Amino acid sequence: MPITVKDIAEMFGKDVFTGKGFYCGKVSDLEFDLARYKIRAIVIEAAKESFIGKMVGGKKGLIVPYPMVQAIGDIVIIKHIVSPAMSEEGEMGEAVETV
Repeated sequence: MPITVKDIAEMFGKDVFTGKGFYCGKVSDLEFDLARYKIRAIVIEAAKESFIGKMVGGKKGLIVPYPMVQAIGDIVIIKHIVSPAMSEEGEMGEAVETV
């Protein structure tokens, strides 16, 4: 999904939801691969009472690899993720890194 330089500036502060409609927080930063001129990951500042906020506990947010981003428009949609505790209940999830 190509993003222009103008669009990158607009990414900051966008609301982030999972593919199942759960609110995660807002985009606070982007990680770039300058050798390939690509976005490597997005950093999500987790809202305290959000789906992700409950999952990461006291952490400020998480780093989501860019291939997990499904759509970018007025909001950002990422693939649905679950914590290891949720995975034991039979749901499949993706790996993310907390910050």
